[in-house]
Amino acid sequence: MKDLVIIGGGPAGMSAAIAAYESGIRDILIIERDEKLGGILQQCIHNGFGLHKFGEELTGPEYAWKYEKKVKELGIEYKCSTMVLDLSEDKVITATNAQEGIFQIQAKTVILAMGCRERAKGALNIAGSRPAGIYSAGTAQKYVNMKGYMPGKNVVILGSGDIGLIMARRMTLEGAKVHAVCELMPYSGGLARNIEQCLNDFNIPLKLSHTVVEIHGKDRVEGVTIAQVDENKKPIATTREYIPCDTLLLSVGLIPENELSKEAGVSLSPITNGATVDQDRQTSIPGVYACGNVLHVHDLVDFVSEEAEIAGKAAAEFIHDEKAQTIHIPIRTDGKIRYTVPQVITKQKDVTVYFRVSDVYKNVKINVTCGDELVLTKRRPKVAPGEMESIVLKADKLTDVSELFFSLEVL
Repeated sequence: MKDLVIIGGGPAGMSAAIAAYESGIRDILIIERDEKLGGILQQCIHNGFGLHKFGEELTGPEYAWKYEKKVKELGIEYKCSTMVLDLSEDKVITATNAQEGIFQIQAKTVILAMGCRERAKGALNIAGSRPAGIYSAGTAQKYVNMKGYMPGKNVVILGSGDIGLIMARRMTLEGAKVHAVCELMPYSGGLARNIEQCLNDFNIPLKLSHTVVEIHGKDRVEGVTIAQVDENKKPIATTREYIPCDTLLLSVGLIPENELSKEAGVSLSPITNGATVDQDRQTSIPGVYACGNVLHVHDLVDFVSEEAEIAGKAAAEFIHDEKAQTIHIPIRTDGKIRYTVPQVITKQKDVTVYFRVSDVYKNVKINVTCGDELVLTKRRPKVAPGEMESIVLKADKLTDVSELFFSLEVL
């Protein structure tokens, strides 16, 4: 029996473990499938991490090391090169590694911190064969930054998520020619600072409302045909353009790693593909929490760490059997606001609600209502899908509230 088992040893898992330890829990185990702690940050050698959390600019490995060092200083137990095979509803974890074979652990609480994976080419309807030279942006990042391999010299990138933008810069710095970053939507899915620093600074064209319609080449990619799309996301035949290249990088979205969550019977959101949670990041199963990119995809790792601290402290409260006044306030959205985290509020305390919008809107008001009553309103000069937004609901605003509705009003 373990008080707390954390599945995933990336920034979310380590931050949750430290927060639980500092809340009085000592019987903690982190399980990580990779050979060392740190997660995806180990291959993110660019800077820009830690500005919010530590007030300094760090690379990914430097950011991860701050947490790994703390985990080791506190003596928190962890198992690397260990794969979790199953999680049951009553919190029995089945795992395996080379030393112990297959083993089981009964946990009082579990924190899900498995991160996310990239959407692959198989999820895209692109004509053409399957030649060498097609990579997800994250795979290319690992090859360049950790293995010392160059995927190619002439590159087209499909998708303008942050990994794709960062790899446009990385490939350019390593001597490749990035001919274009194509984005199906009329706006970029990445942070504004990454568009500026990774594309504009290197004169890499960003083609919005464009997609790859055909891949050319048999043994190796020889080129791609791109086209502009209409308002229904359908390619416009007269806009087809052939770009010779030997490499196509895909940055077409991230998917939370929730296979274990599904097996355990955790309720998932159809929008985020992550768990539905309350303000403590507790899932539909009492004592099971979720945080980081397994819950919803974050812009910054700093916010992953902050969310994981919420889950770690809440798990400690659960272990200590600290009961708080329970309420039940579901949160709904209007579509312009795609989703919120949390999706339900169960304690009357100050709650920060994070949300993403479905399009780029300028000069807007975020309205939070209960029936006809306006609970809170905030103005924003601009909101975009690539930037996470948040709003703080004070505890006194949650009195006699049965439901909250988040809507966006364009002024």
